[in-house]
Amino acid sequence: MISEKDIESLFQALLGRIRNPELRAGVVRTFLLACERGNWRSVDDLKGMPFTLLTDSLGLNFVEHTIAVTEGAVALGRAQAEAYAELPYAIDFDRLYAGGLLHDVGKLLEIEPDGQGGWRKTLAGKFARHPISGAILASECGLPPDIVNIIACHSKEGEGRPQVVETVLIHLADFATFDPLVMKQKGTLIEDR
Repeated sequence: MISEKDIESLFQALLGRIRNPELRAGVVRTFLLACERGNWRSVDDLKGMPFTLLTDSLGLNFVEHTIAVTEGAVALGRAQAEAYAELPYAIDFDRLYAGGLLHDVGKLLEIEPDGQGGWRKTLAGKFARHPISGAILASECGLPPDIVNIIACHSKEGEGRPQVVETVLIHLADFATFDPLVMKQKGTLIEDR
């Protein structure tokens, strides 16, 4: 069974940057609920799970993806905050860290081992993609509507919907990690090595 300490250990550096202790605890609670409902038993299982079934993830796992997207979104936010003489909108970094960590938490209900060494979409994942299931989990765990917005709207489900600025940053960081893999598979990623 995955424990609170396991989640804190996996995402220690990022969780530690969330200043609001209630928000930080809500992120951990949401992960624990997702692990429980998705029948994830160990950290090694989480580290073995690909972050997507839509293309070959080339060995990149769910945990690595979650960290990369969060760090990428924060870097985008910091670049704007530092480069603009006057930032035209506020960026809430607590919200950015929490939303980045949770953007794909619904995948713990969407992906499962196929029993043959691979992975497949769960029945629950066929009914509701991870932005929807993740938003429901976060809401059940008492997270505020702005975090729910990030999770629900970070992917195609959010197209044309009102979003907090942190949702936009997380969306862009998410697709910056996904699109190159798709392009590599299609042979459209130019690599000079």
